[in-house]
Amino acid sequence: MWLKLLKNVSDNQLKHIAASAGIVLALMLMLVKIVASLYTGSLAILSSLVDSISDIFASAISLVAVRFSSLPASFGHRYGFGKIEALSALVQSAFVAGSGLFVIYEGVNRFINPAVLVDTAFGIGIMIFSLVCTIAVVCFQQYVAKKTDSLAVEADSAHYVVDIASNAAIILSLVVVKFFGIEWFDPLAAVFVSVYLLHNAYKIAKEAVALLLDKELPDEVREKVIAAVKGCDFCRGVHDLRSRDSGGIYMFELHLELDGNLPLYEAHRFTDIAESKIKELYPKSQVIIHQDPAGFEEERLDNKLAK
Repeated sequence: MWLKLLKNVSDNQLKHIAASAGIVLALMLMLVKIVASLYTGSLAILSSLVDSISDIFASAISLVAVRFSSLPASFGHRYGFGKIEALSALVQSAFVAGSGLFVIYEGVNRFINPAVLVDTAFGIGIMIFSLVCTIAVVCFQQYVAKKTDSLAVEADSAHYVVDIASNAAIILSLVVVKFFGIEWFDPLAAVFVSVYLLHNAYKIAKEAVALLLDKELPDEVREKVIAAVKGCDFCRGVHDLRSRDSGGIYMFELHLELDGNLPLYEAHRFTDIAESKIKELYPKSQVIIHQDPAGFEEERLDNKLAK
């Protein structure tokens, strides 16, 4: 039902809604977890509370990044502002890692100085509520990330994917404490959640750094582009293809080899055809094609990289 309602919503609007949904969820869960943590004394719930607080900052950063990344290119930034999403993802990974380290510290301290939990049933109810709300937001954000190729929304969603696993682990720990009286299971669950947070922070940071450093797009994408251009009858060869991702917008630069006797007008027309073939594969992409006469000897990037 909701997919039909969102069918006519633009990509930029979807990204704004997804980022806003993350903030609303994090604020709501922070409030209920504050109550649950103070009331029950559960370190596992405290770890989830810390995660929710970090999610507020992370989602706020995502919302700002999405707003800026959708701005059109300017004289000073002619490639646009797409990389802001990668920068926001890097900052988010720092928040996630910081919250994970804090809870690990608290978990070790709780092992040394055990504490008795009270009314775990209340805590279980709060965490089940959190789990259901989180699953709903994650489903929506992953739909938006897939449709818009937004790294910021994807990074924001990654937080809440972790929350699903952590909420489930916390519910399990509270059930064990309530029915089996194993108090140390609570800090153990908190440490488990924190290690998972650190692993997730590493993955987000790795992807963000790769995008900021203009890592080449996957081989599958590059091969499709080369095949599409070589499939044109006028193409005599393709070399020095360079590609990168700028906030979900693919950018391609390549050299197209043509018959050296072609008039400039014809060479330009053929180049437009080659560009349209690439944009059929990746409609939002930006393409720059340099024309070379076939057989012309020159210094090539492909040859340098092959050495």
